[in-house]
Order: sequence, then C-alpha cells, then structure tokens
Amino acid sequence: MYQLSEESKERITKAIDISRVVIHYVAAFYRGLTPNLIGNSVSWALYFWWYSNIKDALNAYHGPERGLSYYDYFIASGAAGALTAICTNPIWVIKTRMLSTSSKHAGAYTSVLDGTRHIYRSEGFSGFYRGLVPSLFGVSHGAFQFTAYEQLKNHRASGPVEVQKDLTNVDYLWLSGLSKIFAGTITYPYQVVRARLQTYDADKTYRSARDVVLQVRRQEGWGGFYKGLGPNLLRVVPSTCVTFLVYENARYYLPRAFDNMQQS
Repeated sequence: MYQLSEESKERITKAIDISRVVIHYVAAFYRGLTPNLIGNSVSWALYFWWYSNIKDALNAYHGPERGLSYYDYFIASGAAGALTAICTNPIWVIKTRMLSTSSKHAGAYTSVLDGTRHIYRSEGFSGFYRGLVPSLFGVSHGAFQFTAYEQLKNHRASGPVEVQKDLTNVDYLWLSGLSKIFAGTITYPYQVVRARLQTYDADKTYRSARDVVLQVRRQEGWGGFYKGLGPNLLRVVPSTCVTFLVYENARYYLPRAFDNMQQS
C-alpha cells in the first residue's frame, strides 16, 4: 500500500507539472489580451462617435440636398482617427510592450495596471505617447477604409429607382472586409514604424520615426515595411467585419426600438 501511495504521488506530481507547462504555453498565446480588448473596444466606440458627429456637422454645413463627397468622408474619418489616436495611444503602448516580451522577461509587465505604473515611474507622462507621431500619420488608414466603405456601400445600393435595394448583412460583411484589406495594405508600413518605436528599449535603438524608416530600409529593404502583413490581415479583417455588422445593425434598429418604447 505504501508503494502504491508513492506511485500515486509521483503520478499526481507529473500530472501537475504537465498541467503547469500546458497552462504556461496556452497563457502565452493570450498575453496582451486585456489591453487589446480595452484598446479595440474603446477605439471603435470613440471612432464611431467622432465619425458620426463630424459627418452630421458636415451634412448640416453643406445642406441635406448636396450630400457628402469623397472629400467629406475622408475629412470625417481622418479627424475621427486623429482624435481617437490621441485618446488611446497609452493603451497601445502597453499592449505592444506586453506582446514584444515573454512574461518571464526581466521588467515585463504583469498586467495593464503594472505597465501603467512602470511607464509613469520610468518615463513620465510622455512615455504613454511614444509612437504617437506615426499613429497620427496612420489616421490615413481609417480615412481610406471609411471612404472606401462608404463609396462601396453607395455603389452597391445605387442604380435605377426600381432596382435600388437595402443592403443585407452579407453586404456589410464583404464590403467592410474589402475596405479593410484595401486600407490595411496601403498604410501597413506606418504600423511597423509605430510598433518598433513602442517596444522595450526603443530609445536605445531608434532616435526618431525617420530613423526607424532609414534603418528598416537599409537592413531589411522595402519588404521590411510589410513584415507580418498577412497575419495582421487575418487577425483584423474578421473582427472588422463583425464590428461593422454590429454597428450597421445597431444604427438601424436602436433608434426604431427607442421610438417604439416612447410610443408605447
């Protein structure tokens, strides 16, 4: 019985060790998930809020009979992107640093709160805005995406009066996906520059955004500006499609639901 007990203890110990290894590797895949969820939810909420209000202001300025042009959509989405980037840059700094190191790396952030404290103590308030300049250049991403999306929607719904139709959920999915791929491919290089400026010890490697561009071009060629484009599109396109689908349905159904509640 004593021997059996020892063997049982050994099996349990091995099982616990294996479980710890499995949990460690599974957790590694989800490192940085919290700031990513916070960043994406806050960014999209702010972006759509700014975008909608700026479009309404432009509509009021031009008058309902004129409608919005390519330039108006570009201005609205660009301004919304700039305001959102300024508000959310601290979140992306923390997320980038968490993803660029393992949890066992010396000085690695254990959480969003730990990252916030560490940056403020070691770099001050300005540390939260590392990479902001390339992020502001990157507002062109949202500008291209929303301009393409709005024009694709208008084109899809346009035609003679007798054949005009409302867009379906399938339309929203593929139109938003196509516009995301278009904008992502055009503006991806800025994301490479921004990410390298926001990593640990970036100040020891790069002096400025211009220095990042020069070093990447010299050491990796033009292809260096598109490293990771494929995985990035695979990551962001599905979530973008779902986000736009929810946005379009919420914009359509919520006002009607509120009207019904007020009437009842």
